[in-house]
Amino acid sequence: MATKDRAMGMAFLLQTIVGILGNSSLFCHYIFLYYTGCKLRSTDLILKHLTVANLLVILSKGIPETVTAFGWSHFFGDGGCKLLFYVHKVSRDASVCITCLLSVLQVITISPMDSGWAELKAKAPRNTGTSAILCWTLNLLLNATVLVYVGGDSGNKNITKKHSYGYCYTQYNKNIMESFYIALVLLRDGFCLILIIWSSGSMVFTLYRHKQRVKYIHTSNQSRNSFPETRATQSILFLVVTFVSLNTLSSSFHIYLAVLNNPSLWLVNTSTLIAACFPTISPYVLMSHDSRVPKLCFA
Repeated sequence: MATKDRAMGMAFLLQTIVGILGNSSLFCHYIFLYYTGCKLRSTDLILKHLTVANLLVILSKGIPETVTAFGWSHFFGDGGCKLLFYVHKVSRDASVCITCLLSVLQVITISPMDSGWAELKAKAPRNTGTSAILCWTLNLLLNATVLVYVGGDSGNKNITKKHSYGYCYTQYNKNIMESFYIALVLLRDGFCLILIIWSSGSMVFTLYRHKQRVKYIHTSNQSRNSFPETRATQSILFLVVTFVSLNTLSSSFHIYLAVLNNPSLWLVNTSTLIAACFPTISPYVLMSHDSRVPKLCFA
């Protein structure tokens, strides 16, 4: 095994272990809160969906990439490749959609009663579950084409127009339908990113105005960073900057790989590592800013 392949395998293995541990711990945390009768926040249900989506992203990519990097290629077969890629695409796109939904829900939740969101403040929490399920359903339907152009790498050596992942391949036909599908996916991701940036900016502005209004409540010797509003603002900014940066970088790699006829396996693996960064990091960000998570358990 080459040193480069061994290093890539260790990177995938470390990312997979860290991601599975973080998302599993966060999901168990929400289950524990539910069964112990703790008062749940309006965002807890949608965060459960986000955690499941991120966990599926890591499982469907991290495990096969790790296995392949250590030399066990052609392990999954045609049916296994179709299932892995379909689960990965659906869960990845659902993660983007649910993150967008979460941002909008937070804007509605923290908006003042005299704002234009006042009518939705009572309705939005009741519809979060339905909205999350709708995200899953739409992405299940939109990504059905994955089952057509994905196959096992072992039995298709005569196919020339394909992108090899070491264990599976994706075949591309440069036609109008493929271009339309790529444009539709990019339009959806771009719309979600714009909506996330807008909603997060609105949250920061709302929290800043609230801090200015209640500033006289805090003592004069209190640090600005100790304000609850400041901590919430920093949390939102960190989450949004992380998501937008990594998602933009991942989408750029994805577009570049789609343009190339036969990209190198190293470039494909690098793109996969970047795409799995946010699902790996996000549970630790959420737990570090959730006061209900004991600090000892988080450590």
